[in-house]
Amino acid sequence: MTVDVRAAARRPLHLAVGGALVVATALIPSAESVAADQTSEVTLPYTCPFPSGPEKVEVAVKAVLPVSARTEETIRPGDVSVDVSLARSALTQFTALEAATLSAVAELTVRNTVGEHTADASWQQLEAPAVTLPSEGSEGSEGSEGSEGSEDSEGEDEDGVVLAATGDVPTVAFGSPGRATITPAALSLTLASFTEDGAPTTPPELTVLCERADDEERPLAEITVRDSVGPTAPSPGPTGPVPGKEAPTEPPEQPSPPAPGLDPDAHRKIDDLTEERLDALDDADPGSCPIEIPPEWVMTTAETYAAGYANAVKLDGAAALGPAFMKVVLNKRYINDSCASTVDVTSEVEFAYEGKRQLPPTQATFLSYGFMPTTATMVLEQVGPPAVVQTHTVTNTPTYPEESTVTAQLSMRLYDVKVNGVPLDVGPNCRTERSFEQVLKGYGQSYPPAGYLVATGGNLTGYAHIPPFKGCGVGENLDPLFTSAISSVGKKADNYTKMTQAPLCVATNPDGPDCPPKVPKPER
Repeated sequence: MTVDVRAAARRPLHLAVGGALVVATALIPSAESVAADQTSEVTLPYTCPFPSGPEKVEVAVKAVLPVSARTEETIRPGDVSVDVSLARSALTQFTALEAATLSAVAELTVRNTVGEHTADASWQQLEAPAVTLPSEGSEGSEGSEGSEGSEDSEGEDEDGVVLAATGDVPTVAFGSPGRATITPAALSLTLASFTEDGAPTTPPELTVLCERADDEERPLAEITVRDSVGPTAPSPGPTGPVPGKEAPTEPPEQPSPPAPGLDPDAHRKIDDLTEERLDALDDADPGSCPIEIPPEWVMTTAETYAAGYANAVKLDGAAALGPAFMKVVLNKRYINDSCASTVDVTSEVEFAYEGKRQLPPTQATFLSYGFMPTTATMVLEQVGPPAVVQTHTVTNTPTYPEESTVTAQLSMRLYDVKVNGVPLDVGPNCRTERSFEQVLKGYGQSYPPAGYLVATGGNLTGYAHIPPFKGCGVGENLDPLFTSAISSVGKKADNYTKMTQAPLCVATNPDGPDCPPKVPKPER
């Protein structure tokens, strides 16, 4: 029996698409239950084109990463640092400007690879605090007697300085088992120099794009990725049978159908049944399940809209979001586990607005600090690869409970700001200093349909942490103003978001009642 794309597209259990604010944390497919962490470190040579000429730069990259992981498991690199050693010859352009200190913001491209799958991620906004530049004419060995001079010169090496950049970086996940590697690639440095009295030099910054100086494959870390659901049976041929239980196109027989409306304990049942799933796998014949169906058998495209509101807790208000148009690729990964009676689906989503990967601009009005009326145009931009939406369905209970999780990496930009009706020039690059993560969840059931289902839409809710702002202001630094007014306290995810997704318009059914896609009415 072959798998019909059109039939698969009609099955509500097997369609996966999330609501808005969806961007994958997974840069490529995901990783295993962490067995142990390792502090990984690699030192690499780079060539950086300074105005005075190309310079050899030594870069030490360090991060805490797991030794092993499972597919579809999120890996969050910890304690990330990128130490850039600049020789004295690279500092002449700054000392010529009478600079006394030098700081930096680093952006490192890392290549994530497992098997034949490769994807690049950007470790952005890694900040290195200012270090003191060696005075002209001084020698690196000066003050080395008794070792006291070298110990008091943190950030300096014998010939120049070391800029130690740190910060949070995106998560990564690997979808295929095997040996995964995380390897540093291109490096961008924005160097800021300041005079003895703390004033910026003229010019105040220099950006250099550095490349690896050798071709040697030297990864930061190697991670053993194991299949999260145990051994996978061979993929069935195009005309062969698909082993395991196929999700029905008609409601399963049940002695007493539940009353209409969502089971309030649906999410708890999913958690309980997930434990049963793991127990069942322990006893199952590893050669019979789960079955991962090749994406070319079930993959199709769809379109939908989503709209909603995001609270800004510190401003005691909410900003409207959308309507966001989303282009969807359904069933990028489809696993039917008949032994455990589950179906897991991964799909991808791209935002689209006037040719850009973003939600449409929206105007928000708040009372800043409780009394000052402030309006601003806000744009949420999609960062990184396409969104990944994961849906988990349990098929051995009559209602077929379904849980969908949407994880997003977003960047927020502000413009057209007015305070008490007076325009405030924030410049073209007033945005969060780094991307932030938004996680939304939706719960539903298929029989009878209720709550959130990927095919029919519904409500998704979650929280987000808004990072500090950077680049705000023309002629004056307004970063502290927006950070104190909007950003979350610490790293607490305290800004509540609620999005309503419309039903999918599926490409295999263009004449269906949900095509063209409709704009939903957002709920507060």
